[in-house]
Amino acid sequence: MSGPPPGIDISSAGGPPPRVNTGRGGYVDPNWPFPGGPNDAPVIIYGYTPSFALALLAAILFCLYFVAHLFQVVRYRTVYFCTFPIGLAFEIVGYIARCLSAKVNPYNLIFFIIQYFFIVTAPVFLAAGIYTILSALIHRLGREYSLLPPKWILWFFVTSDVVATITQITGAALIGVKQKKREDPTAANNILLGGLAYQVFAIGLFIILSGVFIFRARRQIKQAGLTLFIAAFSAATLLIYLRTVFRLAETAEGLGGDLSTKEVYFGTLEFLPVVLAVPLLNVWHPGRCVGRSIASDSKEKAGIVELDSRG
Repeated sequence: MSGPPPGIDISSAGGPPPRVNTGRGGYVDPNWPFPGGPNDAPVIIYGYTPSFALALLAAILFCLYFVAHLFQVVRYRTVYFCTFPIGLAFEIVGYIARCLSAKVNPYNLIFFIIQYFFIVTAPVFLAAGIYTILSALIHRLGREYSLLPPKWILWFFVTSDVVATITQITGAALIGVKQKKREDPTAANNILLGGLAYQVFAIGLFIILSGVFIFRARRQIKQAGLTLFIAAFSAATLLIYLRTVFRLAETAEGLGGDLSTKEVYFGTLEFLPVVLAVPLLNVWHPGRCVGRSIASDSKEKAGIVELDSRG
């Protein structure tokens, strides 16, 4: 992660910095007086003053989606999909903090750290919910169409998600600590980068396995009336994957790079993919379209075989 530009000392925030665009090391808004508080950085670490309208819109939308998904998880008793509303709760916290940055104080490190931590890690929980859908589909349509048994798929991707979650949370938290202490966050950024890289790998592998299964089971999908659900599931998966690839590229470039210092990239490659993916799985909720639970081995022997024979 890039350090401060020449001539700016981030070890002290005792007075207002020069009114200039600081490039890869941060930005100073000429229309926003420097607060000079104990938790204020001498530059706006975002590289811009965040848009309040965008942050508020995101917070409102994710609140609505959270309520809808939580209601559906309870209604359809889809315990396997409970990570989805958890991810949405993370999005809400992150965008509320971003609202505070935009409206109250863009120099405040606490607001920046909170929004960065929660917005970066939220899609890990969304991906975990998506992973469980494939296992439920395999049980519903037949194991013979899958390259791997559903139990193996479920455990591999859930484990991958745990690894990605722990790594990204650790990296994002350490970045926050380093930023607050005005220290070089490069090592912490590398930890986050590793977590994102592994998540990109895991989702990529998931897309391949899902694609093969969907192709093999295409007749059964049509007979079961799941064509629209599969389209929604596929679109949501690809959108979350797009967002993760963006975060990987942004983190590889560094917190002060072009991808992180232009809000248009954040809006179109972070906010937009997630905000489009989430309602797809509201309209075509897996609990309603696929089933309330992922079958156990005993259920598989008793019921899934019969279902497969009908297919």
